[in-house]
Amino acid sequence: MSDLLGLPTPCLLLDLDILERNIARMAAAVARHPGVILRPHMKTAKNAQVADMAAPGKGPITVSTLAEARYFADHGFRDQIYAVGIVPAKLDAVAALNAAGNAVKVITDDLDTARAIAAHPGPIEALIEVDVGEARAGVAPESDDLLAIGAALGLRLAGVASHSGHSYAGRSVAEMEAIAEIERAGVVRAAERLRAAGHAVRIVSAGASPTALYAKHLEGVTEMRAGVYMLGDLFQAQIGTHPLEDIAVSVLASVIGRYPARGTVLLDAGALALSKDRSTQNAPRDWQFGRVLDLEGKPLPGEAMVVRVHQEHGEVRAAGDAPLPFDRLPVGARLRVVPNHACLTAAAHDRYHVLRGGRIVAEWLRCNYW
Repeated sequence: MSDLLGLPTPCLLLDLDILERNIARMAAAVARHPGVILRPHMKTAKNAQVADMAAPGKGPITVSTLAEARYFADHGFRDQIYAVGIVPAKLDAVAALNAAGNAVKVITDDLDTARAIAAHPGPIEALIEVDVGEARAGVAPESDDLLAIGAALGLRLAGVASHSGHSYAGRSVAEMEAIAEIERAGVVRAAERLRAAGHAVRIVSAGASPTALYAKHLEGVTEMRAGVYMLGDLFQAQIGTHPLEDIAVSVLASVIGRYPARGTVLLDAGALALSKDRSTQNAPRDWQFGRVLDLEGKPLPGEAMVVRVHQEHGEVRAAGDAPLPFDRLPVGARLRVVPNHACLTAAAHDRYHVLRGGRIVAEWLRCNYW
């Protein structure tokens, strides 16, 4: 662990051993369904080396920004779905990527945007976003809007896409299975209606990490999209995406203050390094702003967590009335904070310090921003 003593703090650590386990777990889950491919969502990892592991052979991926689309195209990932509703002003950028030999597909649930896609002179295909219960975006599978958008897209229609983000409210395998089936049935129904109207629908894309893992069957679906499973986080651990120990990222931080009288220490990792995400607040176990581990990645006595954050300060306290091990926590001591929501925590950092067996083996840059 002496490798970690030379790193600046705060910084982002990535454990390759855990990352590989998480990727293998999802690949095996999707492989249970004949004819269904995994299209990993890179919005969490935002890194080409991770993409090479999750989508071997430069396989199909999902992205969430134009910056990601360009970055991954530059690294050889041609087949992409840009899975955030497109606006007409971005169509030129997508068309330019595709004219260079890529196949970046966009999504929409808007009739006017569908018309703009159809009228664009560049090579662009689109999927219609279908709402299967999350109520974030998309048209209902039985809606007239679905057919109107399909008609507007015409030959630019590539398929349909859904996202079961509401699966995050599930708390058991049975609940995940039920949500996965509702999503499957909804997105497949949308595809069937479009086909009955005379449209070719080659892509039926669904998924979120929990439903991709626990779907009982995926008849009619051609691909599953999932992303946070690669890195994992405290919230995903509580909904069964991976074990608590299989969170591949953590923020390395230094103790900058110690206050035994009130049972706390301060870290130099605050809201900007950890995020203020409180996704575990309504989960069975609330980890406040992150679980605190020692330098070797083992829990501190008393299940310590970050209980309060300021911009550059994180306040650590043990759970309940348990004391912190102040004899092990002088100013300058290093700890690791495991995030509630890996996507938001990782977004604060421009690179991973990559570990294998506890030692630094690489430094991988991330693609951030838009």
